[in-house]
Amino acid sequence: MTENRPRRLALSVLVSLNGVIGEPMTWAGPYFGEGSAAHSLAVLERSDAFLMGRHTYELFARQWPTATGPYADRLNRMPKYVFSSTLTEAEWTNTTIVGGDVVAGVRELKEAGGNDLMVYGHGRFGQTLVDAGLVDELTVTVVPVFVPGGTPLFRDGGQGHHWELVHAGEGHDPGLATLTYRPATAAKA
Repeated sequence: MTENRPRRLALSVLVSLNGVIGEPMTWAGPYFGEGSAAHSLAVLERSDAFLMGRHTYELFARQWPTATGPYADRLNRMPKYVFSSTLTEAEWTNTTIVGGDVVAGVRELKEAGGNDLMVYGHGRFGQTLVDAGLVDELTVTVVPVFVPGGTPLFRDGGQGHHWELVHAGEGHDPGLATLTYRPATAAKA
């Protein structure tokens, strides 16, 4: 009999050298090659579901349903949950809209047990998950570019948290650096 352990929530974010996370599809593309694609697919394959806020849903729902290839096939097949108080229907296959309390909804998905839950980006949805202490692994991939403007990774108003470095090294393609953290234990914080 297998143990029904809570799922881990893994949050992954791309950030420019000057700390911008907004609209990475406009500046990260030249650095995202075969190595990053293979790694992203491996992460999705060990995940049970993909979680997102409304903004990420709107971006992804325009791009991925018609895309082909192993990554697109996995993303389109897997269960997806969009947390939104304004969306009323989701056209992207296997997508469920979760209204109401984001923290309670994500906590319920984690407690259901199974493999990882995956989140991309660190917008309002990601920041809410970090502030609530629901993120078990935070991966920051630094892209070697300065972006003239956009949403910063570091914003005022977030809760204070301590993290411990699990891995630091070159990213999966030339020029990238990857930092992976997990919440620090109370004794270390």
